[in-house]
Amino acid sequence: MPKLKVYVKNNQNDIKIPVGIRLLIRRCCQAVLTTEGFKENAEVSVSFVSNKEIRILNKNYRNKDCSTDVLSFPLIEGDNMEKNPETGYVLLGDVVISLETAVKQASNYGHSLEREIGFLTVHSMLHLLGYDHETSSLDERIMREKEESVLEKLGISRDATFVTGE
Repeated sequence: MPKLKVYVKNNQNDIKIPVGIRLLIRRCCQAVLTTEGFKENAEVSVSFVSNKEIRILNKNYRNKDCSTDVLSFPLIEGDNMEKNPETGYVLLGDVVISLETAVKQASNYGHSLEREIGFLTVHSMLHLLGYDHETSSLDERIMREKEESVLEKLGISRDATFVTGE
């Protein structure tokens, strides 16, 4: 199995990152690459930011002046894969997650924060590999099915991670 380096950075101070989230992110990244048959050693960066920071990034890179849950910055273009000159690993790109929005969405959807962060990570990894749900309804359905398939393999499927009221 190819090697994967995942760099997780916390660039926000409002919300404490729960124990186990870094491992979850690594597992999600690896699961996407395995599912997609990615054969190269690879690197990916995942950063947690505030709503304010993700809004700035969204405005600067997508011309959308609003906060969002996650942004993906792929470095692969078609068959062109940039490699880290020191390691030889393929640079997949960067994932930026608003932890503030992830907490809110987990609550709104009635599932765990782990499920939400897992979903956002898998979603972004698919973007880094070239998938785009905004091109057509078919592409959206293909991407959603891939997301749920990966999450199910990891044991964090939609059905298994809803928060129950006690």
